[in-house]
Amino acid sequence: MRSKTRRVAIVSLLAPAAGLTLAGSWSAYLGLSVRDHLQATRDALVLLRASDPGRLAGTLADARWHASEARRLTSGPDWSLLAHAPVVGDGATTIRGLAETVAELTTALADVHRATAQLIMDVEPATDDRPAADDRPSMADVRQLLAVLDSAAPVLDSAADRVAAARSRLSGTPAHTGVSAVDEARSTALREVDRLGGWLGAAADAATLVPPMLGHDGPRRYFLAFQTNAEARGTGGLVGAFGILKAGRGQLDIERLSANNRLSPSSDPVADYGPEFRSRYGPSALSLLSNSNLSPHFPYAANTWTSLWERQTGQQLDGALATDPVGLSYLLRLIGPVTLPSGETVTAENVIGLTEQEAYVRYPNPDERKKFLITIAGAVSEALTRSRPDPVTLLSTLSQLAEERRIQVWSRRDTEEQRLETTPLSGVLPEKPGPFAGLVINNSGGNKLDYYLKRSLRYELASCRPDGQRVTKVRVRLTNDVPHRKLPTYVTSRLDHPDRPRAVGSNLLWVSMYTGAGAQNGGVRINGKLVKVVKEVERSHPVYSTMLELAPGQSKTLEYLLLEPASTAPPLVPVQPLAHPQQTRIMQDRTGCGPESQMIDSEG
Repeated sequence: MRSKTRRVAIVSLLAPAAGLTLAGSWSAYLGLSVRDHLQATRDALVLLRASDPGRLAGTLADARWHASEARRLTSGPDWSLLAHAPVVGDGATTIRGLAETVAELTTALADVHRATAQLIMDVEPATDDRPAADDRPSMADVRQLLAVLDSAAPVLDSAADRVAAARSRLSGTPAHTGVSAVDEARSTALREVDRLGGWLGAAADAATLVPPMLGHDGPRRYFLAFQTNAEARGTGGLVGAFGILKAGRGQLDIERLSANNRLSPSSDPVADYGPEFRSRYGPSALSLLSNSNLSPHFPYAANTWTSLWERQTGQQLDGALATDPVGLSYLLRLIGPVTLPSGETVTAENVIGLTEQEAYVRYPNPDERKKFLITIAGAVSEALTRSRPDPVTLLSTLSQLAEERRIQVWSRRDTEEQRLETTPLSGVLPEKPGPFAGLVINNSGGNKLDYYLKRSLRYELASCRPDGQRVTKVRVRLTNDVPHRKLPTYVTSRLDHPDRPRAVGSNLLWVSMYTGAGAQNGGVRINGKLVKVVKEVERSHPVYSTMLELAPGQSKTLEYLLLEPASTAPPLVPVQPLAHPQQTRIMQDRTGCGPESQMIDSEG
């Protein structure tokens, strides 16, 4: 979801009251009135997508009024009679739940908007009905920015709690009313509430965590990794450059920007994550930067990076952060284009292709290319510290970065890390039980072809059986969409068995499927042919891995048949942050798995 759509996520609620067969003219009028107000609420929320900031308050107020009217009409005795009537009772109950939900959501959104608008006015003197951008606190002037975020935290926490409570009440309404429009509206509303609740929760966490982590209580120093997902690694991509982020005394600064070869390998492991980790990844993952983030569990990589730095320099760090070219594009959308010393302009639209494709063509010499990439990272970093984003847009951008794992954060302080672990910012591979399907790609050819990798994943969960098990299927399709034109040798060359003849542009991937705790393998097929896979375990997850070679333009389909423990927990499908988004579809039959017996089909 983009920043404008994040202003309000509940834009797909239907107004299905007229679908009920209501008895009597007053009942029909009542149902139609509720329908009209729900439809008007939906229309107003849709308008928020295109509204400029100056009109947000009015549009949101209109949505809130109609939602309030829908709740008022469905809260009276007449509607209560409908809710207890045969035939139409379930539908009336669910529609009342929809009305209550949108009323709560619009109230929560209005509270957030009102509070953040007041915070903006507190730090931005008004000019002609709009705050002056030049008077906003710059990112380098952290003190004011942290004060804004600190004040926003309780408002966001309260809004997130309100949305969660509304979601709980709506989930308790009948799912099968006999009216398809009502059932569809309820299902859509639950999905959209989950999205909005996720955004509010992430924003609240960011507002709570950012102030202390950016030096509000004392100076901080972090390892800052720039990952290039043209060469895939578990946390996203190979660390191509790094720097040290300093925060404190109201200032934010990035220093020591360096190419990855400036962090020397260690002669012995700098950390120990247990025998399962050592068996799966080998000793080089604990001593060599290029192999340090093979695992998708970001705290492993972050701790290794900081330990490598401390061993080389003797300087202790407070944690680590990572981002990638897609993350840089979101930051550029926030701060605007930047100009390099050469005069070239880097924008949100061109930074991904420039760093992960064009740079390899332009600079055959790896040292020159790394200097170019460091120049871009430095220009964006410097512009970011000078920028003056409004808090609402900043929180929205931070939320998107976190949701897509375009920024991942690890803190050495236990209390901060414990809260981080509950957020997408942490990049944690969770250990809790429940249905799980995590596709992780590691480049095994030593090339830069993963910029052209396309992925899709379909997770099908059958009904829960009386024996406490359920059959699930995961279908993955991978495509090497490398162009037909000639690419630099550095991009296409294979370091594995370099003397073996193969098509130029072919790629070798280490493909791993992370499954839920207790899952059993019922067979893995590639393009319909049964194959052997390696089973390992990482953080309670059975992991099924295989090496996969993709010729230029080739697609391959991997199908995993699994027997998983039955669970009422929602299925988790974390997405590895590579250059192109993963197309994900979840199909879940909840029969026998909980209070609702239905097929849920969602895409992301």
